[in-house]
Amino acid sequence: MRRPVNVKRTLFITHRWAGILLCLFMALWFVSGVVMMYVGYPKLSMAERLRVLPALDPTSCCLPVGSVIGALPAGDSPRTVRLTSIGGLPHYVVGLSKNRELAIDGRSGTPVAAVDAKFALKSAAAFASPAEARYRDLVDEDAWTHSKALDGHRPLHRVDIDDEARTLLYVSGRTGEVVRRASATERQWGWIGAWLHWLYPFRGGAVDRWWTEIIIYTSLAGALLGVTGLVSGILRWRRRPYPHGSRSPYRDWLMRWHHWLGLAFGLLLLTWIVSGLLSVNPWQVFDSGAPRPQLAKLVLVTDGQHDETRRALHCFNAAGLQVRELEWRPMGGETFVLARDGAGRGRLQGASADCAPFEAHELDALRAAGESMLPDARVSGARLQSAYDWYYYDRATHSMTGHVGRPLPVLVLEFDDPAASWLYLDPKTGALVQRLDDHLRVKRWLFALLHSWDWKPLLDRRPLWDALLILGSVGGLLVSLSGAVLGWRRLRRQ
Repeated sequence: MRRPVNVKRTLFITHRWAGILLCLFMALWFVSGVVMMYVGYPKLSMAERLRVLPALDPTSCCLPVGSVIGALPAGDSPRTVRLTSIGGLPHYVVGLSKNRELAIDGRSGTPVAAVDAKFALKSAAAFASPAEARYRDLVDEDAWTHSKALDGHRPLHRVDIDDEARTLLYVSGRTGEVVRRASATERQWGWIGAWLHWLYPFRGGAVDRWWTEIIIYTSLAGALLGVTGLVSGILRWRRRPYPHGSRSPYRDWLMRWHHWLGLAFGLLLLTWIVSGLLSVNPWQVFDSGAPRPQLAKLVLVTDGQHDETRRALHCFNAAGLQVRELEWRPMGGETFVLARDGAGRGRLQGASADCAPFEAHELDALRAAGESMLPDARVSGARLQSAYDWYYYDRATHSMTGHVGRPLPVLVLEFDDPAASWLYLDPKTGALVQRLDDHLRVKRWLFALLHSWDWKPLLDRRPLWDALLILGSVGGLLVSLSGAVLGWRRLRRQ
């Protein structure tokens, strides 16, 4: 006759062995999380890039923007076009399908076919001045370039800068642009920060293809550890003290502290583990199936009669804007030129209209453009948002989403489609800066709020946010370390 399963004992044994396997691993997660509060994964923001670029000279720059069409590969059409400086010289950078980019010399119209070490050093010089730039090597991917956003730029040239920050620059092997900047501080702290927290030891090697699955199942195991520990702790706590005078059954001081710490921080630890799991969108639980917004196609004048480029530069310079970069943007069936200066300030100009730069699009025109992005749905609500809220907010530059611009004000359009889509449109550029649907709004609560505590009252009251997150992390660290020591004792006895 089979003996009945002892549920309590099974629970305790499961927690014990899960802890032996995972406690040290969990401790590293808490330490790395605190590091990431202050030192993020290396990136290059638009502000950093624009700040070092030279101003575009309207008297010597450039071929008309329409001429870039003839330099594109057969069958390709431009999705985005920027005029910027690479290696101190004007270049058009054309965005193509499948995350590809092509750089075209702004003076000769010749596509950049290959980026060698000499080209990479010349491009990095703008970011190095007055320090010296030294070429290191060519890599496809390393510890600081795992981002998918860089896939269209690989391989990457690495250039060391002899500045105070001991900067390491990454130069695109496709366009020659500097695409990432990593200081010595970011690299040194990054090993015990983002590199550990995101399990990047499993990226770029033989198990790279299973990186997402490793995160999912490690997190599930951590959640099992948290649930069994929390339930076990509650079951073993008594309202009336045990004979030895404590409400915890354990006489050993370390066991007793592990019990009390687990009761105090167990629920918080469990929410952090589960929300971390949700960050990778396991099994596509946050995919609503809603249609993607249909962005307008870019149309450029190619008759060779209109020099939109020089005309736009003259117009913006006459308006007092020292242009570092031009970008051609479609909206509402028209094409506009967006100019940015070294401080990131922008002005707009109709591509073929009179010379009259302006600050922002009319809201009616912007709304009409937004409505066309979801043609099968109707707008059920519209508002001009001038302050951050639960779903639209800014973060520090070094944080995970800090490099994503969140301008204000924004025009918010709410649609009546099954997924209840919201589109956020920037009047100053005409760009779609954020899209939310019912699934992504849930993710905002279950991931961003529970994992990073992106709660606006806390974000606005630092260092209260810092103190609470550090307190929770220290609690989690003590639970994990005490569990690791107890597990080591158990293994030695075995």
